[in-house]
Amino acid sequence: MISATFRKQGVHIAIAAALSLYLGGAHAAETKVTIDNFTFTPAQLNLKVGDTVTWTNHDDIPHTVVSAGKFRSKAMDTDGTFSFTFTAAGDYQYFCSLHPHMTGTIKVE
Repeated sequence: MISATFRKQGVHIAIAAALSLYLGGAHAAETKVTIDNFTFTPAQLNLKVGDTVTWTNHDDIPHTVVSAGKFRSKAMDTDGTFSFTFTAAGDYQYFCSLHPHMTGTIKVE
């Protein structure tokens, strides 16, 4: 089964379910990243194509998650979340646009 998500700035096709069946039943993973004390934890991740990351803001001020040209969250208040499914291999550098010293990296294979 293939699901499609259409977004205003382009079309993203989520193929995690079909890909996992094709790869012999491997399931896509969901990884959590916390935002607390002006840091992303963990700050570095290694993922597979089809994996999803959910960021949760535990600070008492808003934060964002931005990877130039790849994804951009809205400002997340306390306990707000943002999720992104990685459908292409590559290295993704990301940061908080409100606090650019907050950075993280994701390697997708």
